[in-house]
Amino acid sequence: MSLTHFDQQGQAHMVDISTKPTTAREAVAEGLVLMQPETLVLAQGGAAKGDVMGVARLAGIMGAKRTADLIPLCHPLPISKVAIELEADPDLPGIRVTATLRTTGQTGIEMEALTAVSVACLTVYDMLKAAEKGMRIEGIRLLRKTGGKSGAYEA
Repeated sequence: MSLTHFDQQGQAHMVDISTKPTTAREAVAEGLVLMQPETLVLAQGGAAKGDVMGVARLAGIMGAKRTADLIPLCHPLPISKVAIELEADPDLPGIRVTATLRTTGQTGIEMEALTAVSVACLTVYDMLKAAEKGMRIEGIRLLRKTGGKSGAYEA
């Protein structure tokens, strides 16, 4: 299998998408921030810094919009939807972050979904680190994607 971000000489390059058709595309990604139950209580409204989940949601949206600035070979995309869900899960214990993104374009939106989740998870950590430095960010992955030449994917 050849990787698309390398030319025949093995040098990194941005993939040429100029001849690809424009299609509707969607990607859903998730990640977990694992923490002690006491820290989870803070995340649900008791943190001195304010609304942990609300700030993380906004950070995830901003991260999605900046993906092409962070990942060197990503194309800037016209993002038509970013939805970030943060769910407190006492069974983890922690917060499950899910990002759903949509675009109509010539390349996929998976990296934007993964970036949104990563930034939201990092923001949760940042806002709660005074209470617990041992939190873990885990399981960042693509859950599903639709559209494009490679078709649908589901984890």
